[in-house]
Amino acid sequence: MTDLLYSEEEEALRAAVRDLLTDHCAAADVIARGESDTPHDLALWKLLADGMGLAGLLVPEEQGGQGATHREAAVVLEELGRAVAPVPYLTSAVVATEALLACDERELLGRLASGRTIGALAVALHTAPGAGAKAVRVENGRLHGELTGIADAAVADVLLVPADDGGLYAVAADAVTVTPQVSLDLTRPLASVRLEGAPGRRVGDAEPAVRRAVRAAAGLLASEQLGVADWALTETVRYLKERKQFNRPVGGFQALKHRLAQLWLEVVNLRAAARAAADALTTGEDTEVSVAVAQAYAAPVAVHVTEEALQLHGGIGMTWEHPVHLYLKRAKADSIAYGTAGAHREALATLVDLQGP
Repeated sequence: MTDLLYSEEEEALRAAVRDLLTDHCAAADVIARGESDTPHDLALWKLLADGMGLAGLLVPEEQGGQGATHREAAVVLEELGRAVAPVPYLTSAVVATEALLACDERELLGRLASGRTIGALAVALHTAPGAGAKAVRVENGRLHGELTGIADAAVADVLLVPADDGGLYAVAADAVTVTPQVSLDLTRPLASVRLEGAPGRRVGDAEPAVRRAVRAAAGLLASEQLGVADWALTETVRYLKERKQFNRPVGGFQALKHRLAQLWLEVVNLRAAARAAADALTTGEDTEVSVAVAQAYAAPVAVHVTEEALQLHGGIGMTWEHPVHLYLKRAKADSIAYGTAGAHREALATLVDLQGP
């Protein structure tokens, strides 16, 4: 039977990442970045990618990476979710990396693994596993078209673009026009990408690469959602222990105890689903089912827990200075990323042959 408990190595990795984020990713700084024109924290990304080697976790050692598994990547995403860190880890170290692994593109993969190059798969963030990705037009070796809803495109050095000839093309970011779009989640901004005769290098077939990348993204996104929900619950419990009314801690009131107990049960179940998805991606067993289960459950739980966190923080939770709004926005944005919960439930029904009437 699969052991979903965290190993000693995974706990050590968690401690190292959490210590770094504690020192370099304060909530006030994340909020300030959201108000600026540079929401991404590239200095933090350099520490994570170059200093700790996290950008290459999923890349085999012989290709310049760490040779780790999706379980370790899931632990990293949990901690990044707890800090709502404005870094392109999911989009570059997971999505773009998985696409290149499917193409066996070694040179570009090594650059992403080193952290010197940031990659982004030019597929809309809401694309679900198995859904077709919008493709651009190829004419005389040049790419033409516009793609929207691309996460972290503004900070990418190279874009992996699906084309209508069935190929996946690597395109330098300076060869396209990237226009920021209004995004609810200020820590993971979206952008549109316009290609007007942009040169590209074919790195492989788009369909299997996109399918693999989006499936891994959906499965590991559950771990990020776990980190978001776990932070929200932990901080809410801490606040309710300190906040007093009628000369007693607010958390002592039975009605609030019941609400917190329900949230705790949801987070515990989310942890099990997220761990199962990460383990399935590692072993290759029941991957599609595990990913669908995780995402069908993770999105509503993360949203519910962060909504309750904002409500239970009272007036202070409604202020811009308190970070709880960052977590609610991340949870809301994640709830439609790589497929909604409803889309994953429909996929799961097909996978297990339990179609509705």
